Amino acid sequence: MARAKFQTLTEQMFYTLLCLKDECYGMDILDRVPAMTNQRVNVGSGTLYTLLEQFLDAEMIRETKVEGRRRSYILTDKGREMLEKECARLTAQLADYHMIFGKEET
Repeated sequence: MARAKFQTLTEQMFYTLLCLKDECYGMDILDRVPAMTNQRVNVGSGTLYTLLEQFLDAEMIRETKVEGRRRSYILTDKGREMLEKECARLTAQLADYHMIFGKEET
């Protein structure tokens, strides 16, 4: 059985949506993701624009402006819910790790 789309998010998906808490252009996202992750995560332009199209189709983001080829986007309530769901999933994984290794949650 195929996994449902956006059941979980890759790091590139997660940080792209996180960037869109505030309205920004695709090029802004390419700069912001490495900056917010201390260069740990990068999103290539091909990946980014594919993700933006998928997020638009899923109504997780909406387009706010079009200026020639420049388009800006912002997170929708549905996108925020997906981020919150993913954050809860990651938090649960971290809690499981601490439980297994006997460390207190931070």
